[in-house]
Amino acid sequence: MKLIHAFLIIFCLAGFTAAQFFPDLGGQRVGTSAAQFLKIGMGSRALGMGEAFVAIANDAEAMYWNPAGLSQFDKHAFFFSHTQWLVEVKLEYAALVYHIDPVNSIAAAVTFLHTDEMKETTELQPLGTGRYFNFSDFLFSLSYARNMTDKFSFGISTKFLQENIAELTMQAFLFDLGIYYKTGWQSTRFGVAVSNFGSEMSPQGSFTYQNLDNETIKVSTFQSFSPPIIFRIGIARELLETESHRVTTSIQLNHPNDNTENLNFGAEYGWRNTLFLRAGYKTAQVEEDISAGFGIHWPLAMMDFKMDYAYSNFGRLGFVNRFSIQLQF
Repeated sequence: MKLIHAFLIIFCLAGFTAAQFFPDLGGQRVGTSAAQFLKIGMGSRALGMGEAFVAIANDAEAMYWNPAGLSQFDKHAFFFSHTQWLVEVKLEYAALVYHIDPVNSIAAAVTFLHTDEMKETTELQPLGTGRYFNFSDFLFSLSYARNMTDKFSFGISTKFLQENIAELTMQAFLFDLGIYYKTGWQSTRFGVAVSNFGSEMSPQGSFTYQNLDNETIKVSTFQSFSPPIIFRIGIARELLETESHRVTTSIQLNHPNDNTENLNFGAEYGWRNTLFLRAGYKTAQVEEDISAGFGIHWPLAMMDFKMDYAYSNFGRLGFVNRFSIQLQF
């Protein structure tokens, strides 16, 4: 216990000290990657804990955060999540996890971000052209996880992405890689994951517009950008674990390729494995900081039913509600 507390204090002090003596080089990378919807976290449990989930990842939400965690539970699972994102954007996520045997697990997931129809406007027609367009993102993922030993597991995901906006389409293949390690010292475990690894991508297609000189311009060549690659490493353990009460804490360091490094902190309290309360905090974010949530677990005759809710504060942008349902059978 004292060792873990000392580690957390040193970790936080090191991050604070580095911020004081070194320039914010990560801030120079903002806006240098495409497909930003890939950075929106999935699952109300993880989001309620401030996204400090890479070292917990022991249910169906692991497919997004750390594919190695898919082998850390022994029941098949169906998972669905709905996120009412900012500026009336909606995000749906569904996943299915199947355990081939106690060692090998596979999973598939679909992510769909969409908006209502938007009015097309131009410099010459600022009130609208009479045409409308949609924006959507689609992602299909396949994952495999394996327990190499009773303490170490790894996982890999391959993903197909398609983004549509008006006449333009962008496609790419991406990969996730994760490892999960139980130290053997009480309940302490580590998790490491690299998400959205892949080559640069650019839109395909063309569109035409009229400039202020009334000339018709056709654009068919676009700049390419890298995907939002994120490296996450975290540590988690139970501070309290009895028959009726469990307190789980987690700390996570994130290194994105398009922003500054940041720390996430999360905690979850469980009462009789039925009611759960969660809270989290994210550092080095312009707007998003605190989050909270709760969950209910109902064991049924043929399956376990889990329902979770998370609230995230985005400061001047408002707040985001997330709901998710998980069936384990």
